[in-house]
Amino acid sequence: MAPSFDNETSLFNFVVRDGNGVKGIVDLGISKVPQAYIQPPAEQINKKNASKCEIPPIDLSKLDGPDHDEEVNQIVRAAETLGFFQVVNHGVPTELLDSLKQTAHNFFGLPPERKAVYRREVSPSPLVKYGTSFVPEKEKALEWKDYISMAYTNDDEALQQWPVECRDVALQYLKTSHEMVRKLLEALLGNLGAELDDSKIDAFIGKKMVNMNFYPTCPNPELTIGVGRHSDMGTLTILLQDGIGGLFVKVPQDVNMEKKGEWVEIPPIPGALVINIGDMLQIWSNGRYKSAEHRVRTTSTKSRVSIPIFTSPQPTQKIAPLPQVVEKDGVARYKEFLFSDYTNNFFGNAHDGKKSLEFAKTNSA
Repeated sequence: MAPSFDNETSLFNFVVRDGNGVKGIVDLGISKVPQAYIQPPAEQINKKNASKCEIPPIDLSKLDGPDHDEEVNQIVRAAETLGFFQVVNHGVPTELLDSLKQTAHNFFGLPPERKAVYRREVSPSPLVKYGTSFVPEKEKALEWKDYISMAYTNDDEALQQWPVECRDVALQYLKTSHEMVRKLLEALLGNLGAELDDSKIDAFIGKKMVNMNFYPTCPNPELTIGVGRHSDMGTLTILLQDGIGGLFVKVPQDVNMEKKGEWVEIPPIPGALVINIGDMLQIWSNGRYKSAEHRVRTTSTKSRVSIPIFTSPQPTQKIAPLPQVVEKDGVARYKEFLFSDYTNNFFGNAHDGKKSLEFAKTNSA
């Protein structure tokens, strides 16, 4: 018989404080979701009502040929509408993608005490954090997810401080995707009238982090969420998802697309990477580009993994809409702020759609 927890505090301590994570509860043999994970009905994801996003992936190899302009237009169109798109021929080898997924499964399959050493309170490195949910202390209902995050400073520190079980493939993923990120940023900023040269690139993507996310099988997926509604706070996110699916994006109300206000699933495409626009690109573009509101459903059939790379400005970077865009629009929809202040606000609250952007809005927004 699966053990029961006396109260929510004992469950919280087992999952969060002791580092067992959601996987720890699942490994105990539970047959139903604990109360602490049951989401309010408005947040639950009804998969039956959701449709799939049928937009074909963008072939990045065409950026180097005669179809360059057409491909840039596709990237810009995706950024201006859904804020999400998939790419193929991106330069990250398929074998590496397969290896990343397997490595993530292996890492979360380790005994709890091996993972718990990286909990925020005790981690031997400020670059590495193992945790569960998003901000458990602030959430009304916990998210059905465990993760390990690895911040990048330089190769030497990554090799010394990232967990030995996943550091090599994670670092390779970061390095082999850099050229793709640069090309995407070049296309998106170029469309706004800003040039991207090597001296400026750190202002946009000076900070990088690789996460491995683990969504264990869930006895009642319809009651839970893997990740709640949110947009990413940075510049661009590159996401490797496995073949199970469960990533949903909200179609914005203010775009010329079908299904406005509806949630659509981003179906896994073998060998593809998912790109999503972060809050900073929405701000730099003065609202032209849309940071994508998204969430993740759990599943009862198989544990799911995803491996995102988060790119963002350095904490000390001042952020504001690009002057050439403001000049064209006649108004700045966002104020100037330090990226570190935005980060503190983002991580100081539970997931709540695109509410984090309110921090930066002016009265004209």
